[in-house]
Amino acid sequence: MQPIGSFKIRGATYKISQLTAAERKKGVVAASAGNHAQGVAWGSKKLGVKALIVMPKSAPLVKIKNTESLGAEIVLEGDNYDEAFQAAQKIAKKTGRAYVHAFDDEQVIAGQGTLALELLEQLPDVDVVIGSVGGGGLMSGVATVMKELRPQAKIYGAQASGCPAMLKSIQAGRPVNVEYSDTFADGIAVKVTKELPFKILSEKLDGILQADDESIAEAILTLLEKAKVVSEAAAAVSLAVLEQIRKRIAGKKVVVIIGGGNIDVNVLNRVIDRGLIKKGRRLRANVLISDRTGSLARLTSTIALAGANVIQAIHDRSEPSTTIDRTEVQLTLETRGPEHSAEVLKALRSTVLDLHVIS
Repeated sequence: MQPIGSFKIRGATYKISQLTAAERKKGVVAASAGNHAQGVAWGSKKLGVKALIVMPKSAPLVKIKNTESLGAEIVLEGDNYDEAFQAAQKIAKKTGRAYVHAFDDEQVIAGQGTLALELLEQLPDVDVVIGSVGGGGLMSGVATVMKELRPQAKIYGAQASGCPAMLKSIQAGRPVNVEYSDTFADGIAVKVTKELPFKILSEKLDGILQADDESIAEAILTLLEKAKVVSEAAAAVSLAVLEQIRKRIAGKKVVVIIGGGNIDVNVLNRVIDRGLIKKGRRLRANVLISDRTGSLARLTSTIALAGANVIQAIHDRSEPSTTIDRTEVQLTLETRGPEHSAEVLKALRSTVLDLHVIS
């Protein structure tokens, strides 16, 4: 794992290492709300260069603190990345600092490509490589190396369906920007497609796939449970798209790049919940029972006999939509999977007066 928990350290550090002595003396500036900021800060500290990072005011406090702890100066400007980027450009022009772009830079792309060199050292006969695409810096570097040294390998990009700028660009045959970003995979929520990564990816990718947030959440949970790997959404999308090409890659040696693990613990908690729902292991239902002594006990006994675990039960006797002799119970249950959930629902229907499945 990279020291900052993300591949971004590669491109940023290589870019800074290639600056002249005069450029290093002036320092560097970058705009980022997350991993790129930490990559620039780490690389700058390692090479003795002063770094200034412009972050949007909405940037998570933990990412601001992490970047500061690496020695970078932080400037909070703008309500989103685009506004922070504009502010950083003005600072670069005014101060003469070298601007370190997250993906629209040949040296940054070359640095990200070192991942593919290490991959080939460990698995020289790899058949398929899948990696996430936001701005396209990572997969531009990876695809360039792979097509040069292992041209028969198939290279796939993965995007969040809530912000598929590169996918739309490749489909259109030219750089296309999207007006919206509706995904919790903030690390790849890039609405603007730049010419350099577009040119590389349109030529070298064998395909680009997309996954929705539910599938990404499920992938994060799978990585936690099966691989014991903590992944952020922007990285887990690579696993989330795997099912779409399963038949195509059956029997092949496949590498899924998980490029970062910087996920907020509060987000992770919600993601685990959504992932369990997607896998059919978390069941939410509202049931109506008789408001008499022993009714709630019989309900919980039914759940226990069915082998489910009660995560939460809200017993609301004041619900206005129910009659005076009935009460609603909002249940959140843990099950072993879809088939078990069906068995639990069948048992509940034989016990309660009414049942409404929420998820």
